[in-house]
Amino acid sequence: MYGTMMNAPLTLALIIEHVNRIHGDKQIYTLLPNGNVHSYTYSDFYKRVNQLANSITALGIHIRDRVATYASNSYQHLEICCAIPYTGSIVHPLNVQLTPVQLEKIVSEADDKLIFVDGQLLESFMELQPKIDCQHVVLINMDADEDIPISRVISEYERFISKANDHYISDIKDENLSFGLCYTSGTSGEPKGVLYSHRSMFLHTLAVNQAEIFGISESDVVMPLVPMFHAFAWGLPYASMFVGADIVLSGSNREGIVDLIAEAGVTVAAGIPTVWKKLLPELHKRKKDIVTLQRLIVGGEAIQASFVETFENELGIEVRHAWGMTEMSPTGTFCTLRSEHENLSDFEKWKIKTMQGRPIPGVQIRLACDTDTDLPWDGNTIGEIQVKSPWTTSSYYKTVPTPEAFTPDGWFRTGDLATINTEGYMQIVDRAKSIIRSGGESISTVALENVLLNHHLVNNVVVIGIPSNEWGERPIAVVVLSQQIDEDCSEVLKRHLATEFPQFWIPDDFIIVDEIPKTGVGKTDKNAVFQMYARKHKP
Repeated sequence: MYGTMMNAPLTLALIIEHVNRIHGDKQIYTLLPNGNVHSYTYSDFYKRVNQLANSITALGIHIRDRVATYASNSYQHLEICCAIPYTGSIVHPLNVQLTPVQLEKIVSEADDKLIFVDGQLLESFMELQPKIDCQHVVLINMDADEDIPISRVISEYERFISKANDHYISDIKDENLSFGLCYTSGTSGEPKGVLYSHRSMFLHTLAVNQAEIFGISESDVVMPLVPMFHAFAWGLPYASMFVGADIVLSGSNREGIVDLIAEAGVTVAAGIPTVWKKLLPELHKRKKDIVTLQRLIVGGEAIQASFVETFENELGIEVRHAWGMTEMSPTGTFCTLRSEHENLSDFEKWKIKTMQGRPIPGVQIRLACDTDTDLPWDGNTIGEIQVKSPWTTSSYYKTVPTPEAFTPDGWFRTGDLATINTEGYMQIVDRAKSIIRSGGESISTVALENVLLNHHLVNNVVVIGIPSNEWGERPIAVVVLSQQIDEDCSEVLKRHLATEFPQFWIPDDFIIVDEIPKTGVGKTDKNAVFQMYARKHKP
């Protein structure tokens, strides 16, 4: 026997229309390239989303077509990330930090029909465009009459939407229809697409909006410093809109972030620890100007107790540590204290807050190894974290699920090795997948190794991640040369890698050795490699 409830589809339309009717007077702020701040209401936003929906429909973009963005966080980018799925097509934010070689593969697989390009990123897009086959380009933040040195430009953004009707009815009946496409790095280093549905986005929004997770309310002013290409800024824009919080977007201007926090009265901000470490001197200096800032949501890389102490003890800003993956939309666990922790010392509290936290409601996690899929939660036993949730992918885009990524009983293998204590707090101790997290970005050691091995000077190589106070982790390469040369081989190999990877992927150091340590079964002994690095850099 079924229940008698209405079977209304869970789609973006429920959020967009709620925003307009209930929170129409709330504000969206954007820091513009010239340093000025643009602001308008959710009602203004709603009308422009409808105009954009009508414009792309008139262009011939159909349901399930992919539409890419190459842009920073701005009000126009937010409009695009709502209008595209509002029509039933799929929004695909591109990672602007990747190289044209990497993006060429991604755009080719996605088969994007239209791309919106931020004028501030035009120079890098000019290098990408000859490598991709995209029918239409719309430019954002460009003078409509400016001479544009790229092809296939059909319009400037404001001109593109200006003549369209501001009334549009989103009629998506199936909540499982594709919503958005984000790419992540896999163990092979090849980009892998994750295709979100309207249902997964909606349920993720409900989950993270709980008081013990993001905890956003109508009175908040939320600044996501996370780029939209990182799982739609961790889902923060949709979560903020649904509860009626003001949104503050930093655009491409990183110099004015603290000014923007003060001017807009930001109460909740989110970003990787690296960003906040860089802003820390100015935050200290402007402490009296940022008194509204109550909470930081951080993730993407590990944090230390000293990080939590600095923000909570010196600046009075609560730190909430999140963990997740693009495959998880992205939130999986969240670290907030339990009531029983209130009697602990400050240091003990800060230590807990460095952990990745407990599964948020809706997410199941388990510890597993090759022979056992239910290891104990005792705080000591290490296993791979495997997850299930309504917003975790069951396969990669255009790829058949493989045993390396998914278990036979349908759990996603995260590749993270961790312990879980009796209270359910997870602590990541290592990465089973060969991924380095640097400044919140993923760097594949396998991809770097493969390209290095293609160079005639390299006989063997292993790339590892080493701790970095500034970036969390940084790659170094341990290399066995096939021959000696007079030129500095580090510079030669850096130039070689630069043809394939962005600058932040390039290893900081190249250690030349006669032989790379092996285990008893002939595999690279990464523990021995780490020890080798420690000896080389011993003070």
